[in-house]
Amino acid sequence: MHEPVLLPAPVGALLGRLPRYPGARVFVAGLNLVLAQQIAPDVAQMLLGKALQLRVIDAQIAFDFAWRDGQFVAQTRVGEPDLTISASAYDFHLLARRLEDPDTLFFSRRLAMQGDTELGLMVKNTLDAMEFPLLQWSDFAPSQVFARWKSGLRSGAGKT
Repeated sequence: MHEPVLLPAPVGALLGRLPRYPGARVFVAGLNLVLAQQIAPDVAQMLLGKALQLRVIDAQIAFDFAWRDGQFVAQTRVGEPDLTISASAYDFHLLARRLEDPDTLFFSRRLAMQGDTELGLMVKNTLDAMEFPLLQWSDFAPSQVFARWKSGLRSGAGKT
């Protein structure tokens, strides 16, 4: 198991002062880029109407989001989330790169889930079952990024 590494407290205090919603928008953009197309229909159905939160404890930041219309969307915090997943920035990094198992972090109290237990297990099992690499570097080619941006502008033009 990797030794825990925490951000210095002054860095966390500074990050904790940032407004939450813009950070959540950036976070869900990443989730949509990496995960949204791999969400199975039954999982998508279970996520509908659920308020989710990812808390990065040492950075003192949290991202509130939900699943709607086939993608993750940022939310302003409204009441208690249905599921909150908490860990340090380093531990989330380990999980994302699959360098550490979520169960190991959970049982060592470095990863916590609060709220709907069934939803938490479904999220964990869904992530465990996904094929990696989720991220294709070709997706970041300027032509691909521009095409997605342009498509997003067109699809958002009719919404109020």
